Amino acid sequence: MGLRRRRSSKAGQVSDICTNVASLTECSSEKYLKRLAGRTDMEDALKRLDKLTFEEARMAIAENLKATHAVNDRLKRVADEVLDVGDVVRGVDARVTVVIDGA
Repeated sequence: MGLRRRRSSKAGQVSDICTNVASLTECSSEKYLKRLAGRTDMEDALKRLDKLTFEEARMAIAENLKATHAVNDRLKRVADEVLDVGDVVRGVDARVTVVIDGA
């Protein structure tokens, strides 16, 4: 009987230890989750960073569009000047033809 008691008491001790460890880990994980759930500052900061990153991308796109429009306006002015030069060349060509025909 003495052996059986020792075995059963050891089994009881192991069982008690397991129960205590399980309750401690459960308690610790509960505290951790409660603390984690209560802390939204990190999540809020990440959301704000995401929003700022998106806004920065939009601003970069707007600056790109602005630069593209400026280049487009300059190209239009160059095209107009090329057309004006073409008109001048036609005028000169007509005068040269008159001079050649008159000679």
